[in-house]
Formats: sequence, C-alpha cells, structure tokens
Amino acid sequence: MSELSDDETDFDVLGIGNALVDVLSREDEDFVDRLSLVRGAMTLIDTERAEELYDAMGDKTEMSGGSAGNTLAGVASFGGRAAYIGRVRDDMLGEVFAHDMKALGVHFDAPRATEGDPTGRCLIVVTPDAQRTMNTYLGASSNLCTDDLDLDLVRASKVTFLEGYLFDRPEAKAAFGAAARAAHEAGRKVALSLSDGFCVDRHRVDFVALVEAGVDVLFANEDEITRLYGTTSFEEAIDAVRGVCEIAALTRGREGSVVVTADDEVSVEAHQVPKRVDTTGAGDLYASGFLFGLTQGKDLGDCGRLGSMAAAAVIGHTGARPGLSLDQLLRGF
Repeated sequence: MSELSDDETDFDVLGIGNALVDVLSREDEDFVDRLSLVRGAMTLIDTERAEELYDAMGDKTEMSGGSAGNTLAGVASFGGRAAYIGRVRDDMLGEVFAHDMKALGVHFDAPRATEGDPTGRCLIVVTPDAQRTMNTYLGASSNLCTDDLDLDLVRASKVTFLEGYLFDRPEAKAAFGAAARAAHEAGRKVALSLSDGFCVDRHRVDFVALVEAGVDVLFANEDEITRLYGTTSFEEAIDAVRGVCEIAALTRGREGSVVVTADDEVSVEAHQVPKRVDTTGAGDLYASGFLFGLTQGKDLGDCGRLGSMAAAAVIGHTGARPGLSLDQLLRGF
C-alpha cells in the first residue's frame, strides 16, 4: 500500500455522514405501548412523528450521533486529528450536535442550513429490561449535497471516510463522488463503510462501481460483503474484493476480522470483553481504531488490532461511544 503523506495535512480522518443527534430517555413499558412503538426495533419516521415522540419523552440525554460521527469520536478519543462534514439545521438540536462534536475534539464548522427539514435525530427509548427502541428521523442530514462539501477540508485530510447510510439520495451520491475525486487529486485516501446489509441491497450496483473507482479502504461486515458481491460464502467474498481496492477490512463479530489486500490476508482475533452488553456502534469504533492506526503508519495487523480494541470498548457498555478514553488503550498496545 502507498504511504499516507503528512505534507500539508491538518487532519488524519475527515468523516462525511448523516449528522444525527441521539436523544435518549428511560421510560416504563407503558410508554412503548401508549406511543405504539415497535419494541426493540429501529424505525424510520417522518417530521410529525419525530416531534410527537420528542415532546412525549421525559428527561432526555442529547448527544451527537450517526455512524460516521461515532467513528470520528473514536479517532479523536485515540488522540487523532478528526473532522466532520454533515448537514444540520439552525435549530436547537443542530446546536447540540455542533457543540458536542467540538467537545469531543472533532472539528465541525459546517454552516447550519437556514431552510428545509430540521436537524435529524435518533430517538432512543430504554425500558427497564434494558431494551433499546429506536425511531430515526433523518431530517436535514439526508439532504447533504455537493454544495455542503468543504473540498479544502477534504484536501487537508489524510483519509476521507464516507458513511454508506448517506447513500440513498442522488445528491448524496454526487457528493461522495466529488469528495473522492478531490481527495485523490490531492494525493489523499478515501475510505467507505457499507454500513448495513439492506443499504447494500438498495445500492449494490452503485456501491460496486464506487469501490472499484473511488475507494482505497473498504469497511464491511460478513453480511455486507457477501451481499455486495452476491456470494454464498465469506471466502468467496474475500476472493471477489481482493485487489479491487487497496484494503478491505472485513469484520466477523466474535470471529474477529480479516484485512485483505491484493497480495496479503491478515486475520485478527476479536478483542475479548468480560460481558457483551450492547453491540451498537461496534463497527463504527472498529473503523475508528483501524483508521487511526493507518494514519499513524501502523502495519495492517496492528490497524486491525486497534480496531478490535476500540470495538470491544463499546461492546462492554450501553451506547455507541466507548466508556473510556481510547488513548488509554495505546499505553499497553
């Protein structure tokens, strides 16, 4: 793999994704039934339903979220230089998102949209049985387009990380293409997370084309990579992706991960945790550790091990962010 240059880079990793605010409250079982929520599921909702649920929730904890947001928070927690591009409105939750990202050490100065949908949010209800019921309103985040990009920021980042969840609208696909071209023209790298198996099913042809033409580092789990290439086994998927992009980092849950290049294949064991509490965000944090390692010049095995360590840090507690500062993990690495 070609080296990542430090010349004139302000950031290690720039993420582009759905800018969502996680809004969490603890409610009794009756709340779920009274609001007709689908217990334990993630449901996409519209503006009216988002406002109804937000008003009905009791004491709330609000923080920046979204898949790429989780990854960038992880990079910053390791001590990396992280930046983010996402679309929020000039409303209260837009301010929450911006303030929280900055507090985490992630550079975010995108101008707030002054019209259109309000800031997106994931409304999370936790019941006494520890079940998480999520209702996601994409809002302003899904309207990201080429005009929202800061291409100077892309050029000043070693790696631009694209969140597959954002890929649903043509305008977002165009923005991904523009960001990838700008990164490559500046001699930088582009990474992509496939995000979700259903997301892959919706955009398989476009994802395959993007990976072949514009992606250097691909992140996928076993389900996503087999769906992308229509294979019946993980081994066949490895053969299909080999050499298509520089690096494919493929996760397999308890079985660890496999890092694939044109002429190499590195198996990495899963980092053990005393108790698996909540796997939400595990893939996001794996990407954070891997990208942090890559931008610091680590070999692929160490990149995978950093990814596994970061994923374990989030699996061991509730929520999509690690329960400790990840730079603590580096001391014993």
